[in-house]
Amino acid sequence: MSEPQIPIPHCPAPLAAALRVLPLAPLSLSLTMFSRKIARNNPGLFQRLGAYARADFVLDPVDLPIVLCLSPNDGRPKVTLTRGRGDGVARISGPLAALLGLVHGAFDGDALFFSRDLVVEGDTGAALALRNAVDDAELDLAQEAAAFAGPFSRPVQQLVALAERQTGLCLTRPEDATIW
Repeated sequence: MSEPQIPIPHCPAPLAAALRVLPLAPLSLSLTMFSRKIARNNPGLFQRLGAYARADFVLDPVDLPIVLCLSPNDGRPKVTLTRGRGDGVARISGPLAALLGLVHGAFDGDALFFSRDLVVEGDTGAALALRNAVDDAELDLAQEAAAFAGPFSRPVQQLVALAERQTGLCLTRPEDATIW
């Protein structure tokens, strides 16, 4: 008999509501700067994309009114948020918690795909290359954010821990194996 699955949490409604009205350009710029810092700290991340190092990817958190368009640009990434569908060689759709869980290794991509919690459209080879690159990098976005915050790293870590407890979203890399 298989173990019961932990339900994937939904993004908090206040965050979704805020993203309906917030201007996306400053958020896009911030995410671009953050992704470039991650690229500097993890140079192999974008090299691992191989033929897809200049391809555009669409990450669609279905519980938010935005999509993220990621352009790796050979290691000088750009992130653009849009309220439209976005264009890319591959689209990866699922709840924000599932997408963050994939980045942090908390969720198994195959399990999410076969349970239909995650949908891949377009070039599946590109999506697989992105998944493998992210898996190999073993990213922890909270640690990256704390490092990015410089002297404010401690308050950022505390804020992330609070947000993780309150929302159920996986904002850090778990120490143990896959939870879903």
